[in-house]
Amino acid sequence: MTLLAGLLVAVGIVGILLPVLPGLLLVLAGIAVWAIPRGDQLGWIVLGIAAAIIVLGSVAKYLLPGRRMKESGVPTRSIVVGAGLGIVGFFVIPVVGLFVGFPLGVYLSELARLGDSSKAWPSTRKALGAVAFSILLELATGLLAAGVWIAALLFFA
Repeated sequence: MTLLAGLLVAVGIVGILLPVLPGLLLVLAGIAVWAIPRGDQLGWIVLGIAAAIIVLGSVAKYLLPGRRMKESGVPTRSIVVGAGLGIVGFFVIPVVGLFVGFPLGVYLSELARLGDSSKAWPSTRKALGAVAFSILLELATGLLAAGVWIAALLFFA
């Protein structure tokens, strides 16, 4: 079971960087695959800590970047347009379409709103920075949860 758990955790970490898979859910599923069959106190504690880390990290991932974008003046409409074009891009250009569609959508929305490409580009950069920050938060969350599991394997199992 440990090998399957490790595989799920590793695929989850990769899924965070390539948003094709639900990365954090796979990390948690991997830890659960290891913890639940054990049925002991260590397994449940590790699973509980990992779940708490993932819940807190997920909340932070959605709250903090959005706050940064609002403070920098990027309107919600531009973010929604970017997300919509990112989703379309994901299906039109597999894997990289999301990374092409989101900034293009934000840029086009800001261009329509501001009427000047030199003013639209700074908003697009701020939105991209917030998305990068969100991915880093999610990656840190996944690595921290995986680290708790690995520490349990190395020092307590």
